[in-house]
Amino acid sequence: MTSLSPSSLSRIRIGSAPDSWGVWFPDDPRQVPWQRFLDEVAASGYEWIELGPYGYLPTDPAVLAEETARRGLKVSAGTVFTGLHHGEEVWEETWAHVSGIADLTRAMGARHLVVIPSFWRDDRTGQVLEPAELTAGQWRNLTSLTERLGREVRERYGLTIVVHPHADTHIDSEENVTRFLDGTDSGLVSLCLDTGHYAYCGGDSVKLIETYGERIGYLHLKQVDPEVLADVRAKGTPFGPAVAQGVMCEPPSGTPELGPVLEAAQRLGVELFAIVEQDMYPCEPDRPLPIARRTRAFLRSCGA
Repeated sequence: MTSLSPSSLSRIRIGSAPDSWGVWFPDDPRQVPWQRFLDEVAASGYEWIELGPYGYLPTDPAVLAEETARRGLKVSAGTVFTGLHHGEEVWEETWAHVSGIADLTRAMGARHLVVIPSFWRDDRTGQVLEPAELTAGQWRNLTSLTERLGREVRERYGLTIVVHPHADTHIDSEENVTRFLDGTDSGLVSLCLDTGHYAYCGGDSVKLIETYGERIGYLHLKQVDPEVLADVRAKGTPFGPAVAQGVMCEPPSGTPELGPVLEAAQRLGVELFAIVEQDMYPCEPDRPLPIARRTRAFLRSCGA
């Protein structure tokens, strides 16, 4: 397969997110203030950002529009968390969570809503909350209600949902990702392929892009440290403590190689956001900016 030249990733829009500044929660004393995140993400050379956890950035669209515009930033997506495998009884609660975020996302001119499935073990404590495997009935709930979510979000807000495979959720490994994709309508449900989470769970991002290209609607760029991952797998370490251990590392020191991922995405022939998300919660406040600058320079060297 012929490699693309470093200047040919014309369809890829690069951005970053609060996650790359160690932000996982709307309010946490170990996280940098939102003003500092916006200042530093702009200083790192990014033009696109995600909203991150709802409530971290200002939720008043006028305030957020002013704060982002004066830094030359634009919003690519919002993020929601769902537990749709639980069935109809969680729909109203889910929609209440989704609707406010979708409203802000639309108001900021973004067109995507990243949907993260609920964790089967707590990302802070590692406590097991429910079985790691879904029953056949729960799979039916997950696929049918995700389709409903896609339809409702599109009809009411004009947004496209992109479902994010994630460690310690039920949409994680190649087996579960492909089962989810095969069980959902491509017209309603697209994928946010997170290269780090997919590698963490044993998947091959390039293979997934080449096999399910029409379902790839959005990218998150991150890498895993193979040595730390081996230790995490051997010990069964939950995702939160694994991040604190450094399992997600600064590109280009980990896997997968991001150049081939971006080239495979470019070959799809559609415009895609590729948002850097290096999980670093918790981290020292001075750590993210130098990493962000180096990561942006590395992605430019890849042609993005």
